[in-house]
Amino acid sequence: MLELRNVVKTYGKNVRAVDGVSLSLPAGVVGLIGHNGAGKTTLMQMIATIARPTSGEILLDGVDIVKKPDAMRTRLGFLPQDFGVYPNLSALEFMQYFAALKGVRDPARIRRLLELVNLHDHADRQAAGFSGGMKRRLGIAQALLNDPDVLIVDEPTAGLDPEERLRFRHLLSEIGFRKLVMVSTHIVSDIENMAGRLVIMNQGRLVACDTPDSFVQRARHQVWSVTVPTEDYEALRAQVQVLQAQRHADGITLRIAHPSKPLAGAVPAEPTLEEALMAQRYAVRDTAQLVV
Repeated sequence: MLELRNVVKTYGKNVRAVDGVSLSLPAGVVGLIGHNGAGKTTLMQMIATIARPTSGEILLDGVDIVKKPDAMRTRLGFLPQDFGVYPNLSALEFMQYFAALKGVRDPARIRRLLELVNLHDHADRQAAGFSGGMKRRLGIAQALLNDPDVLIVDEPTAGLDPEERLRFRHLLSEIGFRKLVMVSTHIVSDIENMAGRLVIMNQGRLVACDTPDSFVQRARHQVWSVTVPTEDYEALRAQVQVLQAQRHADGITLRIAHPSKPLAGAVPAEPTLEEALMAQRYAVRDTAQLVV
């Protein structure tokens, strides 16, 4: 169990990057959501003992890791957003190097992890020639070398193509059956089908923590679908919260967030998780997407 008690991180005199966050997180996949600058990375750095809180407590199974950082470091795997590889090393040599740094002396474990991340057939290739997805998978493999109880991954699918993103999400879901996996992202679809709990931050503060199903349930009867004439679209955007717009021969079909029926002809629509968060003002997208 990871527990945060009123955690604060202040830079300078007045900038609170994290402002009084309290959480209790058991094993499973946790999605940490918020715009850039919301405080996600700072919070994860404090959990990873890279940064020290200005005040508050962070406990792992009851041990204060601010006072005893090794209690976390020996049980932690961490994959930052900007993870680099050594271009002259093969995937196997890269893993052997990190295994030596972490005191892991089991060659068979290195092979098993390369197989887990589907890189065993590329073990002898130089990592410089890997795709972005392959490099991210290699990063996960090194993060798992010490068999951590806590895995922290920052913006895991940044720069990946759709197939690599799907493979990476599946891998993190499998790991989450056994460990606490914290995934920081501003892309809701990255964690929609794998996170058991969502933590939403805004301006350094925790604004919500619940299951995806609970967010969606609360948004039912707040998301509506209606088709309007094309010429009415721009005016309606100024009047209601348009989540999505799709143009077709008969006009434009809108998905709208509103606590009651917003227009004649509007019918309730089953919200996606992203729409549910937007309907409840946990905004994750600045503007509606017009699909032509």
